[in-house]
Amino acid sequence: MNKLIALLQLLATVVLGIFALATAVNLILISMRPETISVVNAIIGQGILIICMLALASISLRKGLKGLRSDSSGTISEESQE
Repeated sequence: MNKLIALLQLLATVVLGIFALATAVNLILISMRPETISVVNAIIGQGILIICMLALASISLRKGLKGLRSDSSGTISEESQE
């Protein structure tokens, strides 16, 4: 079960990375428009959104890798005990 959760966390990392990349592309496209207050608000909002998604992806990556490593080391220790 821990391995499944770790794999889902790694999948979430990939999905969050893709969403952050898509948001960055959208940010670039929005920044080419004439500068109005709504464009500035969108740039600020999307910048914060990109930072938050990358932070969540980083946390999810660390937890997922930790879960996979602890699960694999746990199975090795269980086999050596038997």
